[in-house]
Amino acid sequence: MAIRTIDVRERVMARNDQLATGVREQLGRAGVPAFNLVSSPGAGKTALLERTLADLGRAVRIAVVTGDVQTQNDADRLAQHTDRLVQAVVTNGACHLDALQVATALGAIDLEATDLVFIENVGNLVCPASWDLGETGKIVLLSVTEGEDKPLKYPTAFRRAATLVLTKLDLMPHVSFSLERAVQCALEINPDLQVLFTSTILPEGLEEWYGFLRAQLHRRRAA
Repeated sequence: MAIRTIDVRERVMARNDQLATGVREQLGRAGVPAFNLVSSPGAGKTALLERTLADLGRAVRIAVVTGDVQTQNDADRLAQHTDRLVQAVVTNGACHLDALQVATALGAIDLEATDLVFIENVGNLVCPASWDLGETGKIVLLSVTEGEDKPLKYPTAFRRAATLVLTKLDLMPHVSFSLERAVQCALEINPDLQVLFTSTILPEGLEEWYGFLRAQLHRRRAA
């Protein structure tokens, strides 16, 4: 008896990559950078975006696509800080967003009236790391309430990211977390990572983050 094995995952990934290429081309034509935020659950993605929308939303036209497994709670939180459309993708159990969902979301965004797109992925350091969404770059978040060795345990997420954002630095006095060790582990996996230190609570806690965003926008506008 002859047996034929079909690698479903390979075919699905190939289709996803094709769609991601289309997303990347669409964003490129519009000159709009898009950042895919990935992290463990509770690392602070939504809190970071809340502050970003509140502080920069008037000067920078920001569109947000946010993914969650079951609820649209994160989208509801973000919508309170912007008058622009916040799109909630409820994955109904899937552990990541895919390029089709992002392409569909872009269909509702006027890119000519947009400066920056954030894609808040599902809280998970495994699945989202392997799926190309057509983004300009992946940004991985790591909070000081997690282990410093997270980059060693989940290397793909850190290897494929261009930027590492260390979050919740206001909690440092209350946790046994070594920033030096965390950065060392991350750079061991990806020596090219740009590392930013942030807190959504401290008064100046997002200056590095805002500087990074302004530099990205300036670079894209000058291209």
